[in-house]
Amino acid sequence: MKTKHPKGLPFLFFTEMWERFGYYLILGIFVLYLIEPQGVAGGLGIPDKDADDIFGTFIALTYLTPFLGGFLADRVLGYIKSIYLGGVLMAAGYIGVGVFKDLPLFYGSLALIIIGNGFFKPTISTLLGNLYSEEPYKANKDSGYNIFYMGINIGAFICNIIAAFMRNKFGWGEAFITAGVGMLLGLVIFTIGLKHYRHAAIMKPSQEGDTKLSEILMKVFVPAIIAGVIGWFVPTMVLGTNIFGSTNTDAFIFACVPVIYFYVSLYFKSNPLEKPAIGALLSIFLISMFFWAVFKQNGTALTRWANYYTDRSVSESVEKPLASLYLVEEKSYADKETPIFDEQFRSQKDAEGKTLKETGKDIYFRNVSSEKKSELESNSDKPVFLYNTELFQSINPFWVIALTPIIVGVWAMLRKRGKEPLTPSKIVLGLFITSLSCLVMVGAVYAGNNGAEKVSALWLIAGYGVVTIGELCLSPMGLSFVSKLSPARLTALMMGGFFLANSVGNKLSGILASTWYNYENKANYFLVNFGLLIFATLLGLSMLKRLNKIMKESGH
Repeated sequence: MKTKHPKGLPFLFFTEMWERFGYYLILGIFVLYLIEPQGVAGGLGIPDKDADDIFGTFIALTYLTPFLGGFLADRVLGYIKSIYLGGVLMAAGYIGVGVFKDLPLFYGSLALIIIGNGFFKPTISTLLGNLYSEEPYKANKDSGYNIFYMGINIGAFICNIIAAFMRNKFGWGEAFITAGVGMLLGLVIFTIGLKHYRHAAIMKPSQEGDTKLSEILMKVFVPAIIAGVIGWFVPTMVLGTNIFGSTNTDAFIFACVPVIYFYVSLYFKSNPLEKPAIGALLSIFLISMFFWAVFKQNGTALTRWANYYTDRSVSESVEKPLASLYLVEEKSYADKETPIFDEQFRSQKDAEGKTLKETGKDIYFRNVSSEKKSELESNSDKPVFLYNTELFQSINPFWVIALTPIIVGVWAMLRKRGKEPLTPSKIVLGLFITSLSCLVMVGAVYAGNNGAEKVSALWLIAGYGVVTIGELCLSPMGLSFVSKLSPARLTALMMGGFFLANSVGNKLSGILASTWYNYENKANYFLVNFGLLIFATLLGLSMLKRLNKIMKESGH
């Protein structure tokens, strides 16, 4: 019986699982920590809109650095050293976020995570692809990436449960430090399995026409820094206002221009044999940006929906067990103040005119149903237990774990019948399915009378379920697509390009989320997201015939 998957897969699976455990633990509580009032609550007390912008910039930068990290792994450091370097930097950054309250040191810790992810993320994905470049594993590359992707989501699922326990039992800092411990555990597992993939971690030999490190630094890295500085200062100095809504957004978009130019230039400089593949990769990078712009709102808009608009009350049957395990927050309805509000949570004020964020008062009870309100008032001396908001971040990875075997099975069944869609077709299908998740949230808005009453958690569960099907058609397929079509000398660099598209989409997600309070009817917010994904779907369909042809001609 032939082995379908290489022996290194389980070790890379668990290495990535623990790395993503740390990363998604951070993301699950990041915005909640930023908006939590200072003092007793222990947060940073940053307004919602600014928190969305910071979150979008952070996740954007974590996916911008892989373009340089992938290049250095290909040409200078090698894959093994890059994974160790990236892992250690991320672990230090996670621990730093938990330790330092001072903003400069807090941002410095985020910088370590951003740089570390640049070395780690494209490299481990490329290493996995190299293992599947060998026979008899080549035909199972898509399945291998799906299994690898499930490992990512196991980490993303358990991290929020641990985060809830740590911050309820100990505090925000201890929760962040736990992320660093997870990353270090991942490196231990990677070390144990080295013998199974060391042979696949050999750097590609230099070829004529290869991009040199000096060229990357002088034509991409340095211009990106200069462009970012220009974006930071010039718009406000010359125009008196920001072009894209905030200073760091202007700086990010300006900095992206030289990087995007570099990837486009790879197409024009490539030889005739490589040109179709690179062109196809750039096309997929473009349409996938729209997916990430909507999908990554799980840490902003959908976290806000869970925090403010979803009924998080715990039933009496599980109240005590969960409370004893520190998996639910304890609130007091008796301590609340009746706010004066203008339909915007961020603007709610107490009788003295101070916002509830400033006073540190909880605003969860603002829009409970009249029936729930009567129940709370009659039992105002009893503590109220609520599911931690970050626990809702585990819904998406739960669906990934549950649905991955089904999706993989469907592709396998179609493959046996000779009807399996090619990778580009799966990606376009994923875009369309993801758009439908936005319509689920439109339904949630109407069910809650535009936020006047909290809605059932089932709306979020359903919305995440739909978006997960789209995600499984697109995200692991994108990694597989890059691994299949990239010229051997550019594999890690093009993997970095895939994460660059992710980066731009992530930043766009923060920009979109920061407009939340501009919409009086929240259904319109989700309809805008729906429109963006339908546009991307149509764009993908217009290119699909050519992309599938290139796939077939390349032997895939």
